[in-house]
Amino acid sequence: MGNYYAYMRISTEEELKKQRYSRQETALGKYAQENKIEFLLEFREDKSGKNFTDRKQWSKLEAIAQPGDTIVFKDISRFTREAEAGYQKYMELMNKGIDLIFIDNPTVSTPYIKNMLNMANDMDLVNRISIENTIRLLLYVELDRVEKERTILIKRIRDGLSASTKKSGRPAGSISKMSPELETDLRKLMSDRSIKYTSIMKKYNISRNTLKKYIKLLEN
Repeated sequence: MGNYYAYMRISTEEELKKQRYSRQETALGKYAQENKIEFLLEFREDKSGKNFTDRKQWSKLEAIAQPGDTIVFKDISRFTREAEAGYQKYMELMNKGIDLIFIDNPTVSTPYIKNMLNMANDMDLVNRISIENTIRLLLYVELDRVEKERTILIKRIRDGLSASTKKSGRPAGSISKMSPELETDLRKLMSDRSIKYTSIMKKYNISRNTLKKYIKLLEN
């Protein structure tokens, strides 16, 4: 029986520094417990899934993985997000005898694909080619799906961050235009120490920090 390896990947650029490994850790831990296995090593990578060459931890894992070993991922997007290169790498590892398990995508895990290929071996040429093409299409569709989901997710996160920085249509950290009435009261405040900051804050419903910004504006 071969060794089991866990691989986790996040992308700071893709997830805009919001994602951590917690969900992947939970899924992998549950898988190990349910299947009564132990991971020999766990690999973590903060890198884009666009290719395999720039991922140092993946390169280390691929260098030590041997025929009969199994690499477990939470989902196929942790393996790659690029359809063509992903398919080529998938077939390369499977043909080498290395199993790939995608917990959230069991129909593209290698045990499922191997069963389909074994069925194809017992069929005539036409049906065998048909099944092989179906497998290729299945992998491409799944990889293409996660790439599109990634694009939508990034847009939603960026839109959300953009909306959260808007306050009454003003850029973060800016203040509203000073009304003539407020300016008059502030000048009185600056010249008369008996006037309390809180009275102005309550009257115009502004914070102490905003009040200080208005005063600094007048002083300049």
